[in-house]
Amino acid sequence: MATSLGSNTYNRQNWEDADFPILCQTCLGENPYIRMTKEKYGKECKICARPFTVFRWCPGTRMRFKKTEVCQTCSKMKNVCQTCLLDLEYGLPIQVRDTGLAIKDEVPRSDVNKEYYTQNMEREIANSDGTRPVGQLGKATSSSDMLLKLARTTPYYKRNRPHICSFWVKGECKRGEECPYRHEKPTDPDDPLADQNIKDRYYGINDPVADKLLKRASTMPRLDPPDDKSITTLYIGGLGDTVTDGDLKSHFYQFGEIRTITIVQRQQCAFIQFATRQAAEMAAEKSFNKLIINGRRLTVKWGRSQAARGKEGIKDGVSEMGTRLDPVPGLPGALPPPPALDEEAPANYFNLDPSTSPAVMNIALPPPPGINPPPPGFGPPMFHPMGPMAPPMPPPMSMRPPGQIHYPSQDPQRMGAHAAHGSRHGD
Repeated sequence: MATSLGSNTYNRQNWEDADFPILCQTCLGENPYIRMTKEKYGKECKICARPFTVFRWCPGTRMRFKKTEVCQTCSKMKNVCQTCLLDLEYGLPIQVRDTGLAIKDEVPRSDVNKEYYTQNMEREIANSDGTRPVGQLGKATSSSDMLLKLARTTPYYKRNRPHICSFWVKGECKRGEECPYRHEKPTDPDDPLADQNIKDRYYGINDPVADKLLKRASTMPRLDPPDDKSITTLYIGGLGDTVTDGDLKSHFYQFGEIRTITIVQRQQCAFIQFATRQAAEMAAEKSFNKLIINGRRLTVKWGRSQAARGKEGIKDGVSEMGTRLDPVPGLPGALPPPPALDEEAPANYFNLDPSTSPAVMNIALPPPPGINPPPPGFGPPMFHPMGPMAPPMPPPMSMRPPGQIHYPSQDPQRMGAHAAHGSRHGD
């Protein structure tokens, strides 16, 4: 075995001894308190075939045990996780990352050339500060829009689930709920995702997961600018409670002058209005489907003009966002439109009979402050207009002789006018 004491001491000097693995957040698990087993020179690296320190741990409850598969030197050369071999920055396969950054793989395949290349890379890693990748990946400084769109921002812990129980598939599993494997229907064996090779994944060739992601990138939607050139507002959705006004301003100010930033906390969205249309188009192009602030992927859309928003509004039970609204039971229907007013016809705001005089209107007004209302039975007599004890109705204003009558109180035929006149003479 490789760990046996032998005379080949030169190769043993190149064996790896580490204190902690290089892992992504998904493989490490969601539990902050985790226990690992460390086996010094436990297995050979599946890429360079050199013994390295193997770490083994359980990422969470009802998850399968995981272990490191490649050494840290091979992990640092490609900037990938030692277990899943996915990129540590984007969470994508190596083939997708190299395609997005236009990097050509230069790792040799033969054993002798591979050993020579690994030694040179170890020397370069030792001379660096350890915070940046080395090799061709370290020279690629520009980022890719495709990688930002496909990047995974949150851990995918579902990848740590146990494998499917083969005995349960055959109907022979006798463990029941104590079985550590999944009792689910297996996937299609002809599915290309079921045939994955760790060396092809590391070298970035013939990777079915990478082919699937590249096809998805080619069919991604685009955000076309509206035809109305007066629109300079962008809609930002999915803010949550962590994204603030300052975070949006610090990201979007690089594209041009910002006129206003309006945050609608109830809808968890914001509207950013730029001073020029050119700045808004650049911000939409650079931020659509790849805007990540404080770990949240935000939605970027174009705003709508005020005229279009006023014309569309909410009609036929459809909101501004295009969602169908269910009718609320118990609410009254829509009011009928007001009738067309004729300029010559007098305005009748109280729907009174045209033959009715304003003098017969009894409008009960509240008493002024400080005066108590009269007790029942002592107030002015109230009669029904059509009752037998009602006073005679005065003729309408149109049938009275012309006079200087401008208000109902000046009408000598109004109710109570003669009594007031007689009392005035009696005094």
